[in-house]
This record gives sequence, C-alpha cells and structure tokens, in this order.
Amino acid sequence: MLYFCILIIGKRMFYIKRLYRFILKSFLPLFLMTFFICLFIVLMQFLWRYVDEMVGKGLEMSVLAELFFYAAVTMVPMALPLAILLASLMTFGNLGERLELLAIKAAGISLLQIMRPLVIFLIFVAIGAFFFQNNVLPKSQVKMWTLLYSMRQKSPELDIPEGVFYDQISGYNLYVKKKDHKTGMLYDVMIYDMSAGFDNAMIILADSGKLKMTDDKQHLFLTLYNGESFENLRDQRTSATNIPYRRETFSLKEIMIAFDANFNRMDDGIMQNQYIGKDLNALQLSIDSMTTRVDSIGDNYARSLRSSGYFSLYDRPGAKIPANDSVREQAALAEAATLDLDSVFNGGSLQRKQLYLDRALARAERYRSDYEFRSYTMKEENKVIRRHQIEMYKKFTLSFACIIFFFIGAPLGAIIRKGGLGMPVVVSVFMFIFYYIIDNTGYKLARDGRWEVWEGMWLSSAVLLPLGIFLTYKAVKDSAVFNPDVYVNFFRKLIGRQELRKVVLKEVIIEDMFPRVAIEKAEQLSVACNRYLDKVGRKRQSYWRYCLYGYAKEDITALGAQIDDLVNYTSNSHSQLVISKLMDYPVLRNLWVYRPAPSPKWGYVLAIFFPLGLLLYGVGAHQQRLLRNEVEGVIRTNGELQALLEKDEADRMNDEDKTI
Repeated sequence: MLYFCILIIGKRMFYIKRLYRFILKSFLPLFLMTFFICLFIVLMQFLWRYVDEMVGKGLEMSVLAELFFYAAVTMVPMALPLAILLASLMTFGNLGERLELLAIKAAGISLLQIMRPLVIFLIFVAIGAFFFQNNVLPKSQVKMWTLLYSMRQKSPELDIPEGVFYDQISGYNLYVKKKDHKTGMLYDVMIYDMSAGFDNAMIILADSGKLKMTDDKQHLFLTLYNGESFENLRDQRTSATNIPYRRETFSLKEIMIAFDANFNRMDDGIMQNQYIGKDLNALQLSIDSMTTRVDSIGDNYARSLRSSGYFSLYDRPGAKIPANDSVREQAALAEAATLDLDSVFNGGSLQRKQLYLDRALARAERYRSDYEFRSYTMKEENKVIRRHQIEMYKKFTLSFACIIFFFIGAPLGAIIRKGGLGMPVVVSVFMFIFYYIIDNTGYKLARDGRWEVWEGMWLSSAVLLPLGIFLTYKAVKDSAVFNPDVYVNFFRKLIGRQELRKVVLKEVIIEDMFPRVAIEKAEQLSVACNRYLDKVGRKRQSYWRYCLYGYAKEDITALGAQIDDLVNYTSNSHSQLVISKLMDYPVLRNLWVYRPAPSPKWGYVLAIFFPLGLLLYGVGAHQQRLLRNEVEGVIRTNGELQALLEKDEADRMNDEDKTI
C-alpha cells in the first residue's frame, strides 16, 4: 500500500512538471517575440524623435549603429512590461481558445497552479530588471546621450543648394545661382563674410568658383574667378564719421574658411556626473550630500533674514534672543529689543512719518526681491534632488510593473480566451497606454514638486495593482467579466427593471425533452402561480399590512426555482419556437422592498416613522404590482407553451404513424 501511494504521488509530481514545461514552452517564444517587436517599435519612436539630429551630417554607419544599440538598451524598461503583458495575454488566450485551459482545469489544477511556473520565471525577470536598471542602464544612457550631443555639435554635411542662401558655414552666407554636379563648378557666386563681425562685413561677387574640403577636414578651400569684393574697415577708421573701405577686382581669389567636418566625440565624464549615469549607491550619496547642502543654505538664509531686524520677531521690547546666534547678531537683536519703534514713529511729524513709511516699503521690496532670487536658487537645487530621487525609484518600479502586468495579462487571456495578434494586441495597447498616461502624470507631478517623489513614481503601480488583483480573482472564480448580459442585468436590477431571460437552441442535446412531461410541469407551475396570487392578493396591500407582513420572500424563491426547473427541462427541445417562448418567462427578483421589515415587531417600528414608511410603501407597492404582473405573465406563457408542446407532440405522433 505504501509503495502504491508513493507511485501515485511520484506520477502526480511528474505530470505537474510536464505541465510546467508545457506552460513555459508556450510562454517563452511569445515573450521573446513580443519583446523584440516592442523594442523595435519604441526604437522607431526614438528614431522619429531624433532623426533631425542625424540626417545630413555625413555620419558613418558604425556611429549610427552604436547609437541605435545604446538606444535599444535604454528602451528596454519601456518594452519589457508591454512584452510581458502581451505575451501572457496571448499565452493564456491561446490556451483558452484551444480549450487546453479548460482541460487542465478539469484535471483539478487551478489557474494559480497553472500560473506558478511563469510567476517564478517572472520573479527572476524582475530581479534581473532591477540589476539591469542599476548597473547596465546608467552606462548605456551615458553612452547614448554622449553620442547624441556629439551629433548635435557636428557640422552638417556640405551640400550647397541652388538659388537659395546657404548659412550652415559659421560666419558666412553663400548664394549660388547654378551648379555643375559633374565638375563641381559654382556659377554666379555671392558671399557674405561676417566672420569678423557685422560692422566689418565683406561682400564677394564672382562669376564662378570651386569649393573643396581639405584633407584633414578642418577647412574649406574656396577658389573664385572673375569677380570683385567690397569690405568695411571700421576697425581702421580715424573719425566717427569717416569709415574706410576696400574694393577689389580680381580674376583669381582663394579663400580658406575654418569648417570642422569631423565627428568629435564628447567626453563621457560629463554625463556620468548627471543623474542618468549613477547607480543606486551613487544616487543615494548625491541625494544626501545635496540635501545637506540645501539645508545648510536654508539655515544661512534664515539666520540672515532673522538678523536683518526688519522681519524679526525679536524687535519687540522684552523679546528673547536665541543663544545659538552669533555675538554680532545677538547685539543687533538686543538693540532692536530695547527700541520702542511705535513711540519713535508716533513722535515724528507727518513728513517724517511718510519718510519712515517710504523707507520701510523700499526696504521690504528690496528684501522681497533678494529672497525671491534666493528662492530660485533653492528651487533649482530641490529640482535636481527630485530628479535624482526619481531615477532612484525607477530602479524599483520597473520590476514591480513586470509582476503587475503579468497578473493583468494572464487573467485577461484566461477570461477572453482569444489568442493570436488580434484581441490581445488591442487590449495590451489599451492597457499600456493607460499605464503610460498614469506613469507620466505621476512623473511630472513628482518632478515639479507638487507631490512627494515616491507618491508620483508609485502612482501607476498603486492604480494597476488593484486591477491585477481583481482580474486574477475573477479568472480564478471563472467569473463572466466580459459578458455584457451580466452588466445589463445588474443595471436592470439597480434601476428596478426586469431581468431578461436568455435561452439558446442547443446544438447537442444529451437528455431529450418529452412534451408531456413539460406540459405537466407547466400545469403545476400555473397552479402554483394562482395559489401565490390568491395568498398575497391581486390588489395593492394596505400600508399597515405592507409594513407588518409584505410579501414572503420564501414563496418568491420557491416560485422562481419552479420556473427555472421548467425552463431548464424544456430548453432541451429541438423547436426554435419553443426556445423563443421560454425567453418570455421572467426572472423573479427577490427584492428587499417586497418585505422591508424582517418581523412584525420591526414592521410596527417602520410604520410609526410615517414619512419614511410612506415613501418606502410607495416604492414597495409599485414593485409588488410589477411582481404580480410577472406572475400573471407566467400563467399566460404557460398556456402558450402548452399549445406549442401539444402541437409538437401531435406532429411527432403523425411522423411515427407515417413511418409505420
């Protein structure tokens, strides 16, 4: 017996392991595929955003490839949560669409057990995402932004157009009317040379010319033919009114223009000192040092403001002087404390009082502008601290977002049961846009100092975590979350409308329906409905009877169960007319207003509160009338259903007679 139990347990563990391998094999290819697709999409977004920085500058392919590589690494935090959401949604959607999820649940394995291997795998992914954010991402961001700023500083590739002024050469405006693309000759050339300043500008006109780059790509060598030049010599003037100039006619003129066409890479150390290039320890050290500096600056400002005497609270007679102030500050405060300002002000003439007020106002304005300027400095310092704190919290929020998105995508896939790239992509994009909007809103609130940094950075996780818990709970309970009839019936109940019964013609019938049995059930139901109407009365109850007794909910529940039994049995019919007639049966609701008081004692209490009881009586009497109408409708539907069943029974008997 012991050996048999061990064998059964061993087989069970073996099957669970095979199930885990099956789930992982279903998830991992989709995860890798969606990850690279999402990474490509966000990389294209980066390209569209910064394409102006790269086009027309003659950059080598190796430089562009390096930039794209570092940009792809930088975009991983944006692509990873979306890939997890889409892959988990597609995986469980495919399992549900192929009925594999149903078969696994039928074997006694819950949805949480099915998700267990993926949860373990994604925990390792979240841990790896944290170390990636902490160790790899700062270096890739430094490299990417260094390359991007270096590209911005690079001069554009020299390509002089025809018929327009070209201003990409620093200090020069060049106009060419016509250009020979084969020989490189330029015709009807006009040059505005303002490299020495606007006051010493030189204008050069030439019939033709030729422009080429030096071998070191540091200068442009311009050769001009048959032209003239005009130049102001303001630096050589001898008086304020006479400005000398120089005019020259030439047949050949050569000009050397400084033009650096090389790609000069910036030093990485500039970006490494920024918040994007620091790991967790460096960020914490920077935050502590900057916070200490800001606090010390604030203390200095406070002591300076307190020692000024104007806004001081110590200028009243008998005011206490803090012992931690300097000797000079204590002396100034002591002098101010012994001076009675009110008596000095009241003892002066009107002109003297006006002078005091003007000086006080001017001093207040001076203090206000001074400390307003100081507040700008403090504001910038606090902004830098917040940016460091935001970067620190980002290293944790990505890992948590990966877990949350899995617990959103997997239950959604199990609920909607649609695989492929149709519905999952639509749902994933919608959810990610929702997450991105919330996350970006929290980021801006934290960056601007309107919220605490941790509140803004964890806002998206706080919003999506309850959603993930709710969807996981509904998927485990096999709830019809996306069934519109459930919500329609709920709102019908909420506003007091009757719930519609939905019955469909079955394609496969396991147990046949016998019309005679269904007719007997309908007759019994009609008898029960008439008995119920005789018991409660076919007219409105009085106020006292409604408050004391109302309608017994047990009778309504029993009557509703009898209606459901008839409908469930008759729904095995092959006739579409019978199925359509079954939908005419109402769904009896057991509303609390049918009997608001649980006992006659509480009914007396309700009846005593006449205004409240009268209002409740009006609503309850209306609902009771609707219930009586529903019960009478059941009786009518029973008669119509019996006629249809008798006709089906007669048709079946005729078919049997013809067969015989």
